[in-house]
Amino acid sequence: MKLAGIASLALVPMLMFATNASAAPQTITYKLRASAAGQSSDFTLDQGVDASAPASVAPNGTLKVTIDPAPNKIPSEAGGRQVREIKGLALRLPVPANSKFQSASLAGGAGLGGTPSIALQGNDVVLSVPGPIKGGADFELPTVTINLQAGGTGTITTKLGGTSYDAPGLTFTAVVTVIGFPINAAAKGYPDPSPVLTTTTIG
Repeated sequence: MKLAGIASLALVPMLMFATNASAAPQTITYKLRASAAGQSSDFTLDQGVDASAPASVAPNGTLKVTIDPAPNKIPSEAGGRQVREIKGLALRLPVPANSKFQSASLAGGAGLGGTPSIALQGNDVVLSVPGPIKGGADFELPTVTINLQAGGTGTITTKLGGTSYDAPGLTFTAVVTVIGFPINAAAKGYPDPSPVLTTTTIG
């Protein structure tokens, strides 16, 4: 199987985060690698991001980070191949240093083909969307709220997860049609560079 066309699957997880107007949007580039039938193809994905968190918090006080994804659309084809569906999408959000995870919740979302969930896995808060989301369909990821407890001193900085292909922060599987047969193309990636999204000063 040739994977040159799978690069266009990078459009699939364009997760545009929107919060309040005081947050400055950023463009983050993900390095992604798609693999299928023993072959792989590397490509990049530019992703706009807004994130919201308070500018300061009292020592040992509580704060919340809110991430509100905008509506998006699954492409119906990629590189001349039909995209049947997207499934198993996972976005990792690390628990920042100088803070402790308290809870996380989801609100809203549409066209996801299944019930999304959020949970702490190790030191990451993971948004999981089982799907399937059909090719050509509109969808909207749910709003994510993460509640944290601040430490005694320092700063709390929010970033997206992922540091390498072996430790990805974004993963999904696209089912594409090749010669009439469904093929699973697994994609995984990480932001490079990985800028700070929000900074909260303790004190």
